[in-house]
Amino acid sequence: MNLDEAYSNAAYIPGGAEYPARWEAAARAFREEATCELDLRYGEGPRMAFDLFHPDRLAKGLVVFVHGGYWMEGDKSYWSHLAAGPVSQGWAVAIPSYDLCPDIRISGITLQVEAAIAAAAARIPGPIRLVGHSAGGQLVARMACADLAPPWRSRVEQIVPISPVAELGPLIQTTMNQTLRISREEAMFESPLRLDSVGLPVTVWVGAEERPVFLDQARWLADAWGVQRVVVLGRHHFDVIEDLTDPESSLVATLLGH
Repeated sequence: MNLDEAYSNAAYIPGGAEYPARWEAAARAFREEATCELDLRYGEGPRMAFDLFHPDRLAKGLVVFVHGGYWMEGDKSYWSHLAAGPVSQGWAVAIPSYDLCPDIRISGITLQVEAAIAAAAARIPGPIRLVGHSAGGQLVARMACADLAPPWRSRVEQIVPISPVAELGPLIQTTMNQTLRISREEAMFESPLRLDSVGLPVTVWVGAEERPVFLDQARWLADAWGVQRVVVLGRHHFDVIEDLTDPESSLVATLLGH
């Protein structure tokens, strides 16, 4: 199997190249209308910042969305609109940026996401829900792994990795690894399905129309951890996250425990 092709998404999605501009426009429009605090710092690096979106009443708790992009693309500014569903249900939503490969290793991004959640959790009391897409799915799943012990984890009530890359090993054989620089050792220690979970509630979410490897990755993680896996009919890797904008969607209900 050609693994570069197997892990390529845009080429197999109708209009795939148009999605980033669409996301950016939707995110910008949402920020213009939302009650939000932008560019809150969680570290000294220029990308170590998060945006925080507030409901129109006292927040029920905190949702953190971690974006994807194979750990080497994107930032928080593309995803603001995905806060709409949880915010409408009364939750605050934090969306962090993080440093990108090759300037950092994936193991370093894991620690940045842990720090970003800590900073957001210090501002918003109550329960925490984590959701991440693709590479972000790997990162939120890492927050449930036993090798980490963040003090805020006792507040986490649900984690939803969407289309996660839960096993990094195959990516070593892709040309992306010239940028990602994943070693066999890092694949061992940063692949959630190779690590013990601390037993937090986890629901793995994936679109039925995704590339076969993403369906495999979702199944592998759900099987390894003994957690629920939801396969959403008619959704591919780029639109599987869109239900986060809908306060009445099953994805938002699962994330918030409704």
